[in-house]
Amino acid sequence: MKALVIGATGAVGKDLTEQLLADSRFDRVEIFVRRDVNLKSEKLTVHKVDFDRPESWSELLTGDVLFSCMGTTIKAAGSQDAQWKVDYTYQLDAAKAARANGVPTYVLVSSIGADSHSKLFYPRMKGALEEAVLKLGFEGCFILRPPSLVRKGSDRFGEKVSVSILRACNKIGIMRSLAPMPTENVAAAMIRLALSGRKGTETVSSQEILRV
Repeated sequence: MKALVIGATGAVGKDLTEQLLADSRFDRVEIFVRRDVNLKSEKLTVHKVDFDRPESWSELLTGDVLFSCMGTTIKAAGSQDAQWKVDYTYQLDAAKAARANGVPTYVLVSSIGADSHSKLFYPRMKGALEEAVLKLGFEGCFILRPPSLVRKGSDRFGEKVSVSILRACNKIGIMRSLAPMPTENVAAAMIRLALSGRKGTETVSSQEILRV
C-alpha cells in the first residue's frame, strides 16, 4: 500500500510518517515537504516541492491514500492571509490533485469547532477546507477534529498554558471532551481509518478519535 503525506514536518505529520514507516502494511511512503527532513528508510521517498506551484508536483500524488496534516500559526505565518495559504490553499491543491490522479482515500486533520460560518478566523478556515474537500468525491474521506494537541517538545507558551488548564479541568470532570490529545494518538487514528476499508465521508470528533 502506498501512502502520501503532506505536512510531514509538523507535529502530527512527524508521528504519522514514523508510524507509516514502521507499519508493514505500507510498502511505500511518499512525503511532500518544503524543506529537507532528517528521515531515512528504504520505503520512503521525499519530494521537496514548492507548494505555490502545484503544477510542478501534482502529478506525483498517486497512491492509495493521501494524509493531509499541514498547518501553521498566524505568528509563524505572519498574517491571516499567509496562514490561509498554508492551511487551506496548499491542502486543497493537494487534495484536488490526488483526486484527479485517482487516489481513493483521503484523511484530513482539521480542528475541533471547525465551522465555515464561524465569526472566528481559525474555525472558519478549517470549516471552509472541510466543505471544499468533501465536494471532491473521494471514495473514502475521513476528517478528524482533534482538541488541543500535546506535541513532543513544544515550545509554544500559549499551548503549554492551555493544555495545563484543560488537564486541570479534566481532573475535576469539566470539559472532558476537550481533553488534550497526544499527536501520536491522532496519527494512529488516521492510519486505522485509512485501513478500515470504509467508504463515504466521516467526520471524526475528539472522543471518536480515541475510540478509533
